[in-house]
Amino acid sequence: MSGCRMVMMGTPDLLEFRGPDAVRFLNGQLTQDVRRVAGGNISLPSCVTDAKGKLQFRVRITEAADGALWIEGPAGSAEPLEARLTRYLIADDVEVENLAGRYRLMHLIGSIPAMPEGVFARGSNRFGVDGSDWWCSTGSEFELPVGITSLHGDELEAFRIANGVPLWGSELGDGLLPPEAALEASDISYQKGCYIGQEVISRIKFAGKLNKRLARLEFAAALPVTDLLLVDANGHDAGSLTSISPLADGMVRMALAYVKRGAGPVFVTGPDGIRHPARVL
Repeated sequence: MSGCRMVMMGTPDLLEFRGPDAVRFLNGQLTQDVRRVAGGNISLPSCVTDAKGKLQFRVRITEAADGALWIEGPAGSAEPLEARLTRYLIADDVEVENLAGRYRLMHLIGSIPAMPEGVFARGSNRFGVDGSDWWCSTGSEFELPVGITSLHGDELEAFRIANGVPLWGSELGDGLLPPEAALEASDISYQKGCYIGQEVISRIKFAGKLNKRLARLEFAAALPVTDLLLVDANGHDAGSLTSISPLADGMVRMALAYVKRGAGPVFVTGPDGIRHPARVL
């Protein structure tokens, strides 16, 4: 990808946490080490899990321009996410505010230009490659640097799938174990200490057994993109396809799928029942 591409992210649901205990409190609620974000210039993803280690929300942690910590959740999640996080806020010196709709977000990938005034930036890999989040208040106006082109629609979806980035509502949802979605490296700290669900997630790491795991696949581009099933060499259920790229890359098409443990070589099959090889990347 050459030049600079911009993904317009709208006005995300945001919760703001500030106060002397904010970092410590959030570290007890999130799978990510919040200390990596506080005082830095990066934004990191994290999971919010229940006591059984199951996913409730996938969020992103950002330090605002004034040092407050922002927790960005999936669309429509501000109120339930706030209820979940503040349930354990008892004696901590932390102030929480719902900032939904107050800030616009643009994500840039490629050769990042100089920021306009009124914008603050944080390094971010939202789409599986290094990029930059640009934040500004919804009421601010500025002129974007010359040479930025938009990344959206089918092209953005194909880019997301090619980079193996899970999406809430497709690959991610309530009740999933985060390691099943291959989120260990990006979302989970195994060194920072306790948080809600930590014991279960640590046990999964050391046991090394999952019933399914998110993977990138590629198969022949000539196949249809609807009504496809994932099967093993014997035609038995081998998992579930979650996202199929709307664009082919030459002779192949990429997809994301949860592949069952021990499935071996996998295939995709359509209404005709013919098995076609799928390569796990």
